[in-house]
Amino acid sequence: MSTRFKGFALLAILVCTMGVMPVFAASPYALQGSTGANSTNATSGNTGMISSSSTGAVTVTTDKTTYNDGDKITISGSTQDYISDTPITVRIISPIGNLVKVDQVTVGSDRTFSTTITATGTLWQAAGAYTVKVQYGGPERTAQTTFQFAGSSGGQGGNAVSVVIDGNTYPVKYSITNGKVLGIKADTQSKSLIVSIQTTGDGVLTVTLPRGLIDAKVNGQDDPYYVLNDGQEADFQETSTTTTDRTLSIPFTDGTEEIEIIGTWIIPEFGPIAALVLAIAIISIIAVSAKTGLRFMPKY
Repeated sequence: MSTRFKGFALLAILVCTMGVMPVFAASPYALQGSTGANSTNATSGNTGMISSSSTGAVTVTTDKTTYNDGDKITISGSTQDYISDTPITVRIISPIGNLVKVDQVTVGSDRTFSTTITATGTLWQAAGAYTVKVQYGGPERTAQTTFQFAGSSGGQGGNAVSVVIDGNTYPVKYSITNGKVLGIKADTQSKSLIVSIQTTGDGVLTVTLPRGLIDAKVNGQDDPYYVLNDGQEADFQETSTTTTDRTLSIPFTDGTEEIEIIGTWIIPEFGPIAALVLAIAIISIIAVSAKTGLRFMPKY
């Protein structure tokens, strides 16, 4: 092979090499651009999936974490979906697994809901953690929360505390919202009943006072009681009056510890039965004395 031919061959090889090099040089950038496009598409796809999976998520909460018998429970929440004419189902389950409440609650156009129930009754007798479950439409829109409940003795108006005076027991019926009655005792000197309570918020004590235990009268006519909340004069309403008892509705504020109900009369140390027994005893002594000639005073 001549030297001139070798030179042309070498030149041809160099020209081909220069033509191919830009292709290889451009390839990494091309691949990177492709990868970037794929990455963008994947990100866009994932974002859509995340948005789609969170659509229809439901939240639920209660206004407090602990409640007593007769308290009002406010259950509220929101949903990311709005389905026209579709209520949200609220279920409350007791610690022993019983369904104690089912409610259909309207969802507002702002995608929020709220309902208030009273925690009392025979289904609420168990104490412990109660579960609130909500469902909106299908099972993909559910949520739940829990709260503690002290247990119920059977419903409003069904509670009673025994007040003991001189060995005699007098039942006093009551109901209370946002609180718990710790005890009721009589103060015979001040002619009053003292109700000790523990509150969880502003509430109302409704108490039925037997006339045979305590009453308020002036000149034989009913007179208003005098009520103190922690020593301060309190407003109240007398909601029922019968020949045997009087019922008072007494509002209180959160933190109140003692409600005192003052009348003009309370079971005296010697009640009607005691007076009758004393009279019979005196008559019996007189009769025995007359028959036997027994003298209580010395004869001079």
